[in-house]
Formats: sequence, structure tokens, C-alpha cells
Amino acid sequence: MLTIVIKQGKEKSILAGDPYIYLSAIERVDGRPAEKNKPGATATVVTSSRKFLARAAYNAKSQIAARVWTLREDEPVDHAMVKRRVRAALARRLHSLQAARPDELVPIVLGDEDGLSGLLVESYGGKDGYLVCRFQSAAVEAWKIGIVQALIAETGCPNVYERCDKLIREGEGLHVKSRALAGEEPPQRLMVSERGRSFPYDIRTGFEYPK
Repeated sequence: MLTIVIKQGKEKSILAGDPYIYLSAIERVDGRPAEKNKPGATATVVTSSRKFLARAAYNAKSQIAARVWTLREDEPVDHAMVKRRVRAALARRLHSLQAARPDELVPIVLGDEDGLSGLLVESYGGKDGYLVCRFQSAAVEAWKIGIVQALIAETGCPNVYERCDKLIREGEGLHVKSRALAGEEPPQRLMVSERGRSFPYDIRTGFEYPK
């Protein structure tokens, strides 16, 4: 496993809960070249005196060199952890999801707020509709399969679509290809309601059609 050694004095922001570790805070990264070059590889983060700080996803290609997964030394970064966090995110927004109209886009996963840095998920149409995901970091890209499995299991919606924001994904060194990850692709044009207004919208791209 990779080890990220933090410069003396730069550990304060990590301990305070900042999920982002920038290159300027890193003294060095120890590990095999193959691991260093793998976007999203799990790393142990330590102080300059080798005291445990966190576990994080490392990405040498990003301006955010690492994204913290956990400050707990006894919490492994694995599929079980990722699925727990997806479940917890959905539980937080269950009321909004149940109260939504069929034509509303409902945010159900909100990145750092849910301990899933870079992951944004919206639901449209409930169980019979679509889940639109944006994997905006190598951290969540590395666990994409487990995340999609958890989303389907917890929502009962079989249709999961990946929407790619080109600049963000390129900045993370990730390929850019919007596609259905499971089930059917959403139609190009759907009616979406938001704050009392209804408009034609492409949930695959975020494009709002003129009326």
C-alpha cells in the first residue's frame, strides 16, 4: 500500500476534517510505481514522524493529490465501507425521495457531505426511473462497481446512467464517456419540475431545452 508522508505542520487541516490533501502538503509518497500511477489507489497518510493520520485515495494526476476516506485507523477502505456510505446517504434523503413528484430530480448522494468525495447522484422517477451519477474523482471511480451495486440494491431502480463533466474528469486523469452503467439509458428529453416550474431537460447532459 502507498504511504503519504505529510509535511510537518500540514497535518492540522486533515485532523480538522478537511477531506482534501494538496500536493503542497505532501513531503513524499512511498510505494511501488504501479500503485503511485493508479488513480484512486488507497494510501495510508502519516505525519513526518510516521504517526497515522488517515486513509485516503491518491491521484498523482489531480490538483487534489489525495482525498481522505477515513481518520480511523481501524476502518478499512473496501467495498463494505463504500456500500455503507451509499446506504447512509440514501437514508439521509429518504424523506425527500419519497415526497418527490415523479418528474423531479432529487439529489441522493452529495460527495464530501456523504464521505464519497466526488460522487453526485440524482434520482428521477423513483424505482421506475433513472439514477444519474457523476464520478468526479478518482477516489469514487475506483469503487464504481460497488457504488452502482449499492445504489441499485438500496433504491430498487435498475437504470443507472453515468453523466461525465469533461473538464472535471480530465483534470482527474479519467476517461470521458457518458453511458448507461446498468439497465436502460434515459430518453434525450424529459419534463422536469423544479421550484414550481416545469421544463424539458436532458438528464444525461444537464441541457435545458428552450420552450
